[in-house]
Amino acid sequence: MPLSEQEQRLLDEMERHLMRNDADVVSAPRDGRSLSYRNIVYGTILVLLGLGGLIVGVSLPLIVVGVIGFVVMLGGVILAVTPTRTPGHVRVQPDKPAPARQSSFMDRMNDRWDKRQGER
Repeated sequence: MPLSEQEQRLLDEMERHLMRNDADVVSAPRDGRSLSYRNIVYGTILVLLGLGGLIVGVSLPLIVVGVIGFVVMLGGVILAVTPTRTPGHVRVQPDKPAPARQSSFMDRMNDRWDKRQGER
């Protein structure tokens, strides 16, 4: 069933509103903290070495080698996913607030809902 012209406009408006909000979330500053590619590479290498140690420890009856391999793997994952503070980070100022018409989007939706409920 095709959408009416009013429903299509409403859907387009909701999509624009959602895209604007998602863009704000994606571009939000993170207090100068970001993932370091170097740490990701080192963490990946540690995970692979730890996995090798874990396999050797399980294959041979050397429990200590397996435990050490697991700890090395865990350390590699923590190193890879821990954000680092970037020294020269410039803080991005948030965009201007949306105009009042767009900030009352939910109010207009609630008004339309109440109006439709009153017609029944």
